[in-house]
Amino acid sequence: MSARTPSSSEAAGAAEAPHRAGFACFVGRPNAGKSTLTNALVGQKVAITSNRPQTTRHTVRGIVHRPEAQLILVDTPGLHKPRTLLGERLNDIVRATWSEVDVIGFCLPADQKLGPGDRFIAKELAGIKKTPKVAVVTKTDLVESRTLAEQLIAIDQLGKEIGLEWAEIVPVSAVGDQQVGLLADLLVPLLPVSPPLYPEGDLTDEPEMVMVAELIREAALEGVRDELPHSIAVVVEEMLPREDRPADKPLLDIHANVYIERPSQKGIIIGPKGKRLKEVGTKSRKHIEALLGTPVFLDLHVKVAKDWQRDPKQLRKLGF
Repeated sequence: MSARTPSSSEAAGAAEAPHRAGFACFVGRPNAGKSTLTNALVGQKVAITSNRPQTTRHTVRGIVHRPEAQLILVDTPGLHKPRTLLGERLNDIVRATWSEVDVIGFCLPADQKLGPGDRFIAKELAGIKKTPKVAVVTKTDLVESRTLAEQLIAIDQLGKEIGLEWAEIVPVSAVGDQQVGLLADLLVPLLPVSPPLYPEGDLTDEPEMVMVAELIREAALEGVRDELPHSIAVVVEEMLPREDRPADKPLLDIHANVYIERPSQKGIIIGPKGKRLKEVGTKSRKHIEALLGTPVFLDLHVKVAKDWQRDPKQLRKLGF
């Protein structure tokens, strides 16, 4: 069978395909792989990841640049049953985002059977009529092909049961880099025809101070007890270039506070003789230097903001 050469009219048609640009958002229950997928598509860390649920608090936009399209990914917190005022505000962010994007990707992990949380989100999505929905089956590297096939059938069936029409059902592994490019290929045609919305080279529109705070919080989350992640907030107080440094040896001074809710949590974050806080500083500094492209001096302090998740005044102060 010989390969066919496209005719001149076909080639011209391909060249004239309109540029598309728009917003896609990944939703799903907490810890469904949304942030990892965002980072894989963008090709750089723009969303914090953790094996703890509910680690994403800010709506991070990652920007995927292609010659024919610009895909802006909105990474929302996982929708969940709220127990605190913070939880309610996070859910409000999710719903507001859903109503504004051009396409919704519903992330469903391949290694977990569909549960009440997935059905709850699917029913909410079924109420959004105009926006196309793509079912993204994440973490496919963790299961065998038979389990994956069963999950694909279950997701198709779920859509039929509640009247939710999938534009596509796509299995991916962000960690194994399997079908991540295909997912982008399938999302692009669902975007509106539009010129680029962000300059070439921009990977996110998140302010640098917010991203730095998130990288510190990600490092602080690692290895702490189960009850602590939701109690941690980080605020960068200032980021200033060190004065009197030669141009070829710049240094950025970053002063940040790690807030917890109770004095008893302070020891967990700081660790014996300050060892844990030092590790948090070392780990996050590497990521911050990679993000900003400059050497950094990181000054971290741990402070108590009593019951901040339930206090509207404290929530405002901490940026929620």
